[in-house]
Amino acid sequence: MIIIMKPGASPEAVGRVTGVIEEKGLQVHLSQGHQVTIIGVVGDKSLLEGVNFEVSEGVERVVPVTESYKLANRKFHPENSAVPAGNTVIGPGTLTVMAGPCAVESREQLLETAFAVKKAGASFLRGGAYKPRTSPYSFQGLEEEGLKYMKEAREATGLGVICEVTSEHAIEKAVKYVDMLQIGARNMQNFELLKEAGRAGLPVLLKRGLSATIDEWLNAAEYIMAEGNPNVTLCERGIRTFETATRNTLDISAVPVLRSRTHLPIILDPSHATGVRDYVEPLAKAAIAAGADGLMIEVHPDPARALSDGPQSLTFDQFEGLMGRLKPYAKLEGRNF
Repeated sequence: MIIIMKPGASPEAVGRVTGVIEEKGLQVHLSQGHQVTIIGVVGDKSLLEGVNFEVSEGVERVVPVTESYKLANRKFHPENSAVPAGNTVIGPGTLTVMAGPCAVESREQLLETAFAVKKAGASFLRGGAYKPRTSPYSFQGLEEEGLKYMKEAREATGLGVICEVTSEHAIEKAVKYVDMLQIGARNMQNFELLKEAGRAGLPVLLKRGLSATIDEWLNAAEYIMAEGNPNVTLCERGIRTFETATRNTLDISAVPVLRSRTHLPIILDPSHATGVRDYVEPLAKAAIAAGADGLMIEVHPDPARALSDGPQSLTFDQFEGLMGRLKPYAKLEGRNF
């Protein structure tokens, strides 16, 4: 449930309500706006049986929350959240662009890409050091060696760096080198991994599962947030449908749906969604128009020789041109990058 306090309710009135909740063994999630304070209650509501908050001083009304996700719920946190990550903030007023290769292949490849995407205007370097692949014989990533190259690229360019993690071991290594952890689509409902990511102390980018509903996705975010980490960003990367013209089907409608249900920032990945570089630009524009907070775009110095996802990767020139053409769209939506 959420308890909405009256405008101008005193700190003492808020404290009395939160005190009762905590005495009953439940968690309090406090959202204080300019005019109104909202108290979210997390836990077994049966413990509050017999407590009538509506007669408490300063309480406007009590609203039940039927969704199983609470901390990620807009009802608990009406204002859009901003997630600090690296040297930037993901959220309202900004368009965060994460760009780089699907897989870190070498020091030279990553540094060359880092300088190129920085020059074009990206604020984050993405790169895979741990690669969950469909085939066990495909390139699996450079692991900690790749993470060291990412840290070097960050120090050389000032870009934030983000890397996917696939296990508790990967998280333990990654936190020493990167600014943000990514949970990939295949691991969206790996609940033990979500808990570990929540405890790691870094912001987390959570990609939507291959066939996940939006409610399932938000409940996955709740696993991370329930560990005390509020800095979660959602990434729509296409879902599996009957259509075969693209690698996946990018769900643009997920942006307004999420806006109505959660306060968390939303990023779209048109590269993985389509698997075709020619489709990246129109879908990136559509994402901005729909209200996305950012984009994740794959960029490689030589896509034809990429060890992973070459067909969807942009060259440096293609990415620089795209960034220039996206600026009017971002400006129209009141976003800066």
